[in-house]
Amino acid sequence: MAQTKYGLYVITDEQLSKGLTHPEIARRAIAGGADVIQLRDKTCDCAYLRRCAAEIRDITKNAGVTFIVNDRLDIALQASADGVHLGQEDTPLKFARRVAPPGFIIGVSAGTLDEALAAERDGADYIGLGPVFPTASKCDAGAACGMGLLREVKARVSIPVVAIGGIGPQNAAEVIAAGADGIAVISAVVSQDDIAGAARALKQIITG
Repeated sequence: MAQTKYGLYVITDEQLSKGLTHPEIARRAIAGGADVIQLRDKTCDCAYLRRCAAEIRDITKNAGVTFIVNDRLDIALQASADGVHLGQEDTPLKFARRVAPPGFIIGVSAGTLDEALAAERDGADYIGLGPVFPTASKCDAGAACGMGLLREVKARVSIPVVAIGGIGPQNAAEVIAAGADGIAVISAVVSQDDIAGAARALKQIITG
């Protein structure tokens, strides 16, 4: 299996968008160069989430983009997504690894060095580290961990580290320079009038 490129990692959020559905957000973000699309919705019903997952699976597959489902391992597997992203309070990583097919990507959120080291030890494919900066996009994000932790984690783990939290065009270059393998964004892309344009601008910063 080819190594996953995490570069521009866009997380869908209908509530933060300007009236768009998850698939519409995904389609526009991909048009702007998104490398990964994560379907994230903590409030909608399961049937709707399944429909969105199936549609985004088709969109990402046709575009050659990686598709990750947040939290819901069952929906990720049902939709044949490329992987799942797990928070510290979600499905245990070791269980997810046991039931997932070969090559299935499992990412884990971490907000401390210990959590990052544990994620690597337990078999995570990548770490979602943050929030690096203060953010209002996720009410459960916690206090910002800062660039210092990003550098420390990068020095201590061998799996990719995707930075998340308060990242936008104003600080994306700094995050990449600190060693992040990718930047995960919500409002910096999803909340913009021109989603494709916002994604394109961030992608240009990442690729230099």
